Amino acid sequence: MGEDGAAALRVLREQRWRTFAQDAASAVVFGMPGAAIALHAAEDVLNPAAIGQRIGHLLSGAP
Repeated sequence: MGEDGAAALRVLREQRWRTFAQDAASAVVFGMPGAAIALHAAEDVLNPAAIGQRIGHLLSGAP
């Protein structure tokens, strides 16, 4: 489950997009995030709050 979304995320990662996956501890269904992590498609694996914080940090111009 989730392999199609994970494959698409991997394409974005290969094109140097910033990519995130939800961590297992906070996911109700871990299919797509788990598949993305297995494909090394996610640059960061975080809980939803941390994903939001990371995006805010990136939008502020930080690396």
